[in-house]
Amino acid sequence: MLQLRTILDVADNSGAKKVGMIGMAKMGNRKFAYIGEVINVTVMEAQPFGMVKKGEVHSAVIVRTRKEVRRKDGSYIRFDDNACVLLASKEVKDPKGTRIFGPVGKEIKENGFSKIASLAEEIY
Repeated sequence: MLQLRTILDVADNSGAKKVGMIGMAKMGNRKFAYIGEVINVTVMEAQPFGMVKKGEVHSAVIVRTRKEVRRKDGSYIRFDDNACVLLASKEVKDPKGTRIFGPVGKEIKENGFSKIASLAEEIY
């Protein structure tokens, strides 16, 4: 469960290290975002020679949250950090980077981000 101005780690090799959430795409005035949802982010920290630069605005999908999420089978899933993966464009569900680091929730694959799920190290 993330809200505006939340700082997230970036779980891919696009060049960004930390991003800040600045809104949710096509969600009106909703207050919170969960695993598998697309958000708008701004780059806070970036590698010097990466694909993205500090201050740029991108779309991203949330892959991990510290707040537990209840699943339909009654179980809960929780991670150690808040993380996202930058998307190539707002319409396409493909990642900007070529590698995904760390585990991702299975809600990613259920929401149609199959490319991110296939690149991930582990799916929980």
